[in-house]
Amino acid sequence: MTPDPKIVKSIEKLDYRVTVGDVAAQAGLELNFAQQGLLALASEAGGHLQVAESGDVVYLFPKNFRSILRNKYWQLRWQQTWQKIWRVLFYIIRISFGIILIASILLMLVAIIAIVIAINSTNDEREGDNRGYGGGYGGGFFMPHFWLGDIFWWFDPGYNRRRLQRRRQTSNYQMNFLESVFSFLFGDGNPNADLEEDRWQKIGSVIRSSKGAVIGEQIAPYVDEMDRDEDYMIPVLSRFNGYPQVSPQGEIIYYFPELQVMASRPQESTSTTSYLQEKLWRFSQANGSQITLAAGLGALNIILAFVLNSMLRGGAISAVAYGKGIVLFAASIQWFLLGYGVLYLLIPLVRYFWIQGRNPQIIKRNQAREQRAIALNQPDQSLRQKLTYASQFAQQKVIGDRDITYTTQDDLLDQNIKNADKIDQDWQRRINEQ
Repeated sequence: MTPDPKIVKSIEKLDYRVTVGDVAAQAGLELNFAQQGLLALASEAGGHLQVAESGDVVYLFPKNFRSILRNKYWQLRWQQTWQKIWRVLFYIIRISFGIILIASILLMLVAIIAIVIAINSTNDEREGDNRGYGGGYGGGFFMPHFWLGDIFWWFDPGYNRRRLQRRRQTSNYQMNFLESVFSFLFGDGNPNADLEEDRWQKIGSVIRSSKGAVIGEQIAPYVDEMDRDEDYMIPVLSRFNGYPQVSPQGEIIYYFPELQVMASRPQESTSTTSYLQEKLWRFSQANGSQITLAAGLGALNIILAFVLNSMLRGGAISAVAYGKGIVLFAASIQWFLLGYGVLYLLIPLVRYFWIQGRNPQIIKRNQAREQRAIALNQPDQSLRQKLTYASQFAQQKVIGDRDITYTTQDDLLDQNIKNADKIDQDWQRRINEQ
């Protein structure tokens, strides 16, 4: 069984001494899953169990338990190696789209120039009508010559310097052009990929900060939909082993006994957003000039593909031009070049309209959660009564070293001696107090 990374990270954040409730609240995991994961980790990484008089269990791990796991599981070693390899591979994949775009443009430029040179060479050798025909046909190439001359400003070094100056002014980090092509095509990933994990972590933090007893309105700012029957609390109860309790007034509160037990006293509560905020989708994190350049090169790719296709389809290309390997190669993949150019602009266009339809839904959900958070911060009389009733079930149980009656760290005989000494010290303290 490969250790769960969330549990491993939670143990490290909680200073290697945790309870099941600590890990469940920190990582937002189901209690049963957290308990099984902790037991497996303790067994594989040389962890120890500490049992308090109350029967609560604390898991104690060595500081180097991640190294122990890495040496024990080849999957973890392979996973770390693969992550390094994948970072390189994914970067190559990202920049490959820009490389293909530039290579496609250069290939068609060279092929068109080769065709023009070959035709002009043929025309110079002709006389009379042949020269007139050649001149008439050559006139058809004024348009591509215009486009060729018009697009060289994209490759002006001065333009690149000006673009870099604007990038430094707007942000500390900016992607390079090849990365911006991938961003223009496919965006920069789902901004809410960790939304569910973040949701459960925040819910766990709310329950923990409320000392294990909450009302439905405290959880409502972190769910997508709210209903009067508070059905949205069922998954929360299931995940954290909670129990509903009905007040004399018929109002429901929820308490979670296992989240009330912790291995150490919590530090100062970190500021947490009062509601779950989904991030809006962005078309691209590339700056405006990069997007303009990427789109412009895509349009140029299509134009060159049409020009090359019209030349090849016209049948007026001399055998000299066809004999050139670059022209022959471009002719063999002309439909791929055209198709790549069309998809290059079509994919971002479709993605743009998809984002325009999705973001208003995200804004609507965020506004609804924000309104629930505002209502919670400005409670009416009924809400205050529910909060007061919930506070009756709120408690925190911190298991310190003095509460431990058994641990797998020490020999059983040594523990019995320590417990006997502890009992004697308690009796002596009580006698002195009397």
